[in-house]
Amino acid sequence: MKEAFHTTRAPEAIGTYSQAVRAGDWVYLSGQIPLDPQTMELVPGGIAEQIRRVFDNLAAVAQAAHGSLDDVVKLTVYLTDLAHFPAVNEVMAGYFSKPYPARAAVGVAALPKGAAVEMDAVLYLPPDQD
Repeated sequence: MKEAFHTTRAPEAIGTYSQAVRAGDWVYLSGQIPLDPQTMELVPGGIAEQIRRVFDNLAAVAQAAHGSLDDVVKLTVYLTDLAHFPAVNEVMAGYFSKPYPARAAVGVAALPKGAAVEMDAVLYLPPDQD
């Protein structure tokens, strides 16, 4: 059984997908780009601002799915320029603590709306242990 989640605190889907889908103990967060959820435009500023917006969007979707970034076990980062990878590490340190999620970084030719970064994540949310 699948359950989809949606929040207005993250950008609306710009295609035929859900912001997040839960299947059992796993929640899959769709890729987020640095869109402001109010304007649906890329946030102004440089790569650090874009990365922060992506993490904020992922956090909002995780919360809508009854989780948080603390529940992320796998994070995939897509960058149009891998030279921005140190900025990912720097900004990520403000959103995550040890143990950090497993992570992959992928260089891509282009991302939707001309974004420089996109990330998706997998959360593990087991039933409460009483």
